[in-house]
Amino acid sequence: MQKINNPKPTWAYNSNYPGIDDLIRKAKRRIPRFAFEYLDGGCNEDVNLHKNTDELRQVELLPYYLSEHTGSTLSTELFGHTYDAPFGVSPIGLQGLIWPNAPEILAKASVKHNIPFILSTVTTSGIERIAEITEGKAWYQLYHPAENALRDDILNRLEASGYEVLVLLCDVPSFGFRPRDIRNGLAMPPKMTLRNIFQIMGKPTWAMKTLYHGTPNFATLKPYMPKGLNMSQLGQFMNRTFSGRLNAEKIAPIRERWKGKIILKGCATVEDADMAVALGIDGLLVSNHGGRQIDAGQSAIRSLGPIVDKYKGKIKVMMDSGIRTGPDIARTLASGADFTFLGRSFMYAVSALGDEGADHMMGMLKTQLYQVMDQVCCKHVQDLPGHLYRPSM
Repeated sequence: MQKINNPKPTWAYNSNYPGIDDLIRKAKRRIPRFAFEYLDGGCNEDVNLHKNTDELRQVELLPYYLSEHTGSTLSTELFGHTYDAPFGVSPIGLQGLIWPNAPEILAKASVKHNIPFILSTVTTSGIERIAEITEGKAWYQLYHPAENALRDDILNRLEASGYEVLVLLCDVPSFGFRPRDIRNGLAMPPKMTLRNIFQIMGKPTWAMKTLYHGTPNFATLKPYMPKGLNMSQLGQFMNRTFSGRLNAEKIAPIRERWKGKIILKGCATVEDADMAVALGIDGLLVSNHGGRQIDAGQSAIRSLGPIVDKYKGKIKVMMDSGIRTGPDIARTLASGADFTFLGRSFMYAVSALGDEGADHMMGMLKTQLYQVMDQVCCKHVQDLPGHLYRPSM
C-alpha cells in the first residue's frame, strides 16, 4: 500500500510582500525618516549591525534528499509552554513612534500565532494593557532601576498582571552612541524641528494614525518620569533612573523574589553565562541589542557558539540580533539555540502593512521555516543541529 504523506500546513501572508526587502522598502516610504532611521540603524558606524546578519548567513545546512520524510513540525516547548513556532517578538523601545499602536498590533498577533511577545520597559504600551491583550502570557524586559522602590513597584505590577517570564537586560550599561538619532533630535514626542515637521507632513497615513492613537509615550514609565524629554534629557533620565550594569548583587534579590522564570538578555560571553547560571537564571538570550550598543563586539551568532558548547541541555539558550527570515531562524537553531527572537523584521512589517503587518510576518516566517525544514528533511526543530554543516578544520 502506498504511504500517504501528511498534508503540508499553510499560513496566510500577503504575497505582494514575500520578502523582508519588500517590507523594508515600503516601510521606508510610509514612516518619517527619523522613525525609520531609529528602527533601521545601529550604533557608531553600523559595523556590528551588518555583521550580525552577514555572519549568521555564513551558516550552512545539509539537506538529506533521499531520506524518508513525511512532514515537519514547528512546535517548540519552552518553559512548560508549547509554542506553535520556535520564534518570538523581541523587545523594542519606542515602537509606537515607529508605527502607531505597534506594540498592541504585535501582541495581538502573537496570541493568534501562539508565540511569545516581550514587552520592553521603554516602549509605548504599558504592562497592564499588554497583559490584557495576551491574557498575561507576555514576557517583560526589565531595565534595572537604580532605586529598589521603583524595581519593586514594577515587579508588583508584573505579578498583579500575571506575567510569568522576566527578562533582565544586561547589555545597556551605557546609552548606545547612535549618530542618526542624535542628528534627528529623537525625543518622545518627536522634536518638532522644521526638518521633522516636513518629514511628518510627507507621511500622512503615519500622521493620521498617530493622531488617532495619541502621542506616543513611555507608557510603563509614565508614572515615574517628567513630560516632554528631549534626547539629552532622555539620556539623563535613563542614567538617573536605571542602573544598566547588572551584577550578582542586583540579580540575586530579583531571583529570590520572582517566582517565575528569569532570562538574562544580552549575554555574549561564557563568563557572564557562568555567573547567570550560578545565580539561578532559567535561560540565556544571547544578543548584542541588534548591533545598537557596541560596534566593536562580536556578532550574536559568534557569541552563541561557546555558550551553546557549555550549556546546551543544561539551560535554555536563545538568540536574537541579526535574525530576519525563516532561513535565518533555521540557521540559528541549527547552531544550537533552543529558541529565537526577531525585532526589526516585525517592525518593518507593521510599518509597511499596518494592522495586518504582524500577522503577515508571522505567517511568512512560519512558511519560510517550514520550507527549509522540509528541504533538509528535518521533522522537529530540535533536530536542526543534525543538519549543520561543520567544515573540517
